[in-house]
Amino acid sequence: MSPQIQRPDPPYVQVVNHIRSQIQSGALKDGDTIPSARQISRDWEISLATATKVLASLRSEGLVKALPGIGTVVTVFGEQYTSPRDRFQAIRRTGRIYPPNEAAQIKECELVSAPEQVADALGLELGMNAIRRRRVTMNIETHTPVSASTSWFDGALAEVAPKLLVAERLVQGTPGYIEEQAGRIAVSGRDQQCADVATEQDATDLGVPVGSPVLRGRNWLYDQEGGVIEYGEYVTVSGRWSTYDYKLAEEQGAQ
Repeated sequence: MSPQIQRPDPPYVQVVNHIRSQIQSGALKDGDTIPSARQISRDWEISLATATKVLASLRSEGLVKALPGIGTVVTVFGEQYTSPRDRFQAIRRTGRIYPPNEAAQIKECELVSAPEQVADALGLELGMNAIRRRRVTMNIETHTPVSASTSWFDGALAEVAPKLLVAERLVQGTPGYIEEQAGRIAVSGRDQQCADVATEQDATDLGVPVGSPVLRGRNWLYDQEGGVIEYGEYVTVSGRWSTYDYKLAEEQGAQ
């Protein structure tokens, strides 16, 4: 293999990554004050201009905001929890599924014959029972819906996790409840999203005109043995952000 040139991240990126990881892990919580640009400059031995760039980058991601007379504070709940992945990560780092200004209303919980798409996703034979939980998430400040989703589970879980069939929110989230009741631990997931237009059902759930733009998605949540714990389909109104961090492959040789 040819030798590779190592290019470490620029100093400001390293500091941003450090503070971001503290926020994502819950070490820095919503409302916590983070160091000022001058303090960052001293702690990390970087220029004031570079430290200022750090705060600007964190603000641009919606992770912090400047409050007059207070300083720069964490605004983790300023993020838009658009997808199941967002909510799953949120509960792990903050203990909460939704931001304080949002709450889910469980509309339906029932045991039904699994449709073909659902049976395929959950690894069931066509016609076997599946648990269906449908919810609408509301902005409690404006009293307007922001998303609607349907989660599907193997019907066999009804015996060991009966609350899946109760139209009430599960404080620990469905993955946490299933882990407690059935020992199935959610270890990975997969989300797919696409731009779409609102159907009649979407219009009813979200209070938008039929044909208006929406973001549609579906998700799979896998346990420690690779089985699908949950298959879901969701739709959200336009204008909501979802955050995904990633690292590109290292460059091969000098350019």
